[in-house]
Amino acid sequence: MTPKDRLIVALDVDTEEKVIKLMKMLRADVKFFKIGLELFSSAGPAIVGKIKEAGCDIFLDLKFHDIPNTVAKAARAATRLGVYMFNVHALGGYEMMKAASDAALDEAGRMKIERPKVLAVTILTSMDEKALKKVGVDDNMEKQVLKLAGLAKEAGLDGVVASPQETKSIRKRLGRDFLITTPGVRPAGADSHDQKRVATPKGAIGLGADYIVVGRPITEAKDPAEAARRILREINI
Repeated sequence: MTPKDRLIVALDVDTEEKVIKLMKMLRADVKFFKIGLELFSSAGPAIVGKIKEAGCDIFLDLKFHDIPNTVAKAARAATRLGVYMFNVHALGGYEMMKAASDAALDEAGRMKIERPKVLAVTILTSMDEKALKKVGVDDNMEKQVLKLAGLAKEAGLDGVVASPQETKSIRKRLGRDFLITTPGVRPAGADSHDQKRVATPKGAIGLGADYIVVGRPITEAKDPAEAARRILREINI
């Protein structure tokens, strides 16, 4: 993949107007955007179509986590939107993840389109070992992430969302074809905000990530396009 294929810019804004403004500034350099809870809740599913009209790929980051039947229906809806990939929470369990994967495959077949990639969120990058123990998980971070990643692969998912700290171990255990998307990526010197387990763009790719997600260091920069270009140059390894 080229650097442009690997960089996903998180559109963590709350209005369509802000999205259009960012798209105009970034689309010459960026082809892959993430729609999260804030934007989807504010602008609705129609925002997916607006971004697709610009010829861009979409990572729908809604982290589905519910009973298998409900998640399967949500997976069908995400597939109908034509997104490149979407995610579910691995903590929803094997049956829930398998239901999402099967539903996406079935819906894509019915529509005669390519099935979106389905990823599982392992442990949020805003959590550390202390936070993990507070919710009753006694395993250390790496062990828990590897356990969830293995379960996701067993359920038929294409890959996981995991922090840079666990990427190398996931790649070693689950192979080259298992996709790893890494959030919590910050250029050297950038504020980590609420992220706990972070890495630089070059560091994350070097550890084995297929995709890196960068939000505020680009979208809140004085010159978002130049901020994106700096990251693309950094990961051109």
